[in-house]
Amino acid sequence: MLIDTHCHLYYEDLKNDLDGVLERAIDLGVTRFICVGTNIADSRECLSIAENSDNIFASAGVHPHDAKDVTDNYVDDIYALLKYESMVAVGEMGLDYYRNISDPKIQKGVFRAQLEVAEKLNRPVIFHNRDADEDVIQILSDYPDVIGVAHCFSSNGETAQAFLDMGYYVSFSGNLTFKNSHLPEVAKEIPLNRIMVETDSPYLSPVPHRGKPNEPGRTRFVAEKLAEIHSVSIEEIAMHTSNNATELFRLP
Repeated sequence: MLIDTHCHLYYEDLKNDLDGVLERAIDLGVTRFICVGTNIADSRECLSIAENSDNIFASAGVHPHDAKDVTDNYVDDIYALLKYESMVAVGEMGLDYYRNISDPKIQKGVFRAQLEVAEKLNRPVIFHNRDADEDVIQILSDYPDVIGVAHCFSSNGETAQAFLDMGYYVSFSGNLTFKNSHLPEVAKEIPLNRIMVETDSPYLSPVPHRGKPNEPGRTRFVAEKLAEIHSVSIEEIAMHTSNNATELFRLP
């Protein structure tokens, strides 16, 4: 049993064939899913999807790309969404200096506001980090009681160790499987009790499906790559990553 700890099931390609998407995932051994919001509207869609399935859970948050568009009451909206049992985390939040769609100052403010929500509610966070290692580490260190996961990890080993030292998990997506990726070297140094797998569907489809819209079932290919990197069986990777996700997100 594998858990896709990060997918966006409300995107049209996935939503319009959700039964088929989930069926194909189960055929590949992926049986539970966390549908992650990137803004308030998406987070509401995540909740709607999760409320109709025992195996789908949701998160509520604002992605750094969407930080520039928040309304005055977005924090209240996140609090309201997190009252539902199927909501298991705050996020996707964080910093993205690669595309800089939102001004960095705004990104930081929205990131901090969501960490405060997580701190007050004792909820885990799902965070995004692209070309912003130093600032992400600094901001997370200001909230020592918050834990969570570095989603779709793409940084170096030093950054991974900084996250581990603060109590965070590290999650890998399809880019772990890409030719010439530096990530296998990073993944090899991360203990199995701190690692997770995801797709970030519909993005980052792993080899052998690179370049095609991604689906949650392809979590399996990420897990298979991790098994190869750590020289263990796919079953052992499934056990560790699922236990980690169940513990962090307090899944039933």
